[in-house]
Amino acid sequence: MEQQVREQAFITALTTEQFVLQAARGANIGEMVGRATVYMGAVSSALIAFGFLAQVATRLDPFVAAVLPAVFLLGEFTFFALLRNTMENLVLLRKMQRIRGFYCTLVPEAEQFFGQAEEDERFTAAVATVGLRAWPAGMLFTGASVIAAINSIVGGVGSALLAAKVAGLGAGAALPVGIVIAVVLIGLHLLYQQRQAGYLVVQPPASSVSS
Repeated sequence: MEQQVREQAFITALTTEQFVLQAARGANIGEMVGRATVYMGAVSSALIAFGFLAQVATRLDPFVAAVLPAVFLLGEFTFFALLRNTMENLVLLRKMQRIRGFYCTLVPEAEQFFGQAEEDERFTAAVATVGLRAWPAGMLFTGASVIAAINSIVGGVGSALLAAKVAGLGAGAALPVGIVIAVVLIGLHLLYQQRQAGYLVVQPPASSVSS
């Protein structure tokens, strides 16, 4: 009797843990959406302000010098926060998969509900919620990559304007400088993201379905 009570308590604890992990994933994704929204709002507001000022102001240099670095820094902070949340999301998902793998071993009939094929499908679908895909260029579709791309363009524009102002370059000469800087920044962001996520393979661990 005591063993049966302990087993029932353990199953209850596992079920509770799974709900907690799911709630944590939901909160994590909500934070990612919120941070990305704040950054995109800042970029949009800056562009709108530039448009209005260009109609009435004779010099935009002070405004551009103050706003672009601030937007770029906000974008970098957002990128690192979204990357951190993506990694945490995958860790939470792996823990949930281990619990589901244990459910599969409870009774023989459980395999038809928690089988290998279904686990793979559920894992792939859940991973897609953070933008990952199970192929080499899959990191391009994460929320962090979207922020990195937009922020790299902001950095490229700022670099082109700085080159034109400091070096006295014309628009035709400053534009390639901005393009090169933007491409380099995007590459660095993607490389850093790939190195951080390299140890997380976008496949369910063997222990999650065989334990």
